[in-house]
Amino acid sequence: MQIQPYLFFDGHCEEAIEFYRTALGAEVIMLMRFKDNPEPPQSAESGDACKPAPGTEDKVMHASFRIGDTTVMASDGHCKGQPSFQGFSLSLTVPTEAEADRLFAALADGGQVQMPLTKTFFSPRFGMAADRFGVSWMVYVAPGK
Repeated sequence: MQIQPYLFFDGHCEEAIEFYRTALGAEVIMLMRFKDNPEPPQSAESGDACKPAPGTEDKVMHASFRIGDTTVMASDGHCKGQPSFQGFSLSLTVPTEAEADRLFAALADGGQVQMPLTKTFFSPRFGMAADRFGVSWMVYVAPGK
């Protein structure tokens, strides 16, 4: 069994993927736009969450990308322009303090530091930040690293 995060960027998916490529070295595995859907969109009455709003055919219907050993899936969703990420954080475990410093700074750039990266009783470096898309991240160096 495997659990993978699926993030809905509400119209900013391609921008987010590019940010994660630059900040974290993410590798895009697959990207499909709404216009490339091989099945015709269903009517709004059917409740089809994948039906694009007019003018959003070029937005991302589904994407997957790899950060380290983890696959993250993403979409533009309903393309309303206001992604909301609440009630969870993505935890990024890195091997060194220098790597934690570098990645934390990249994730926090344009975002909001929730807890500065610092030494804690459980890690030589730990910090929390919401990136520019509102996704909350915890950057952590395992003790003894």
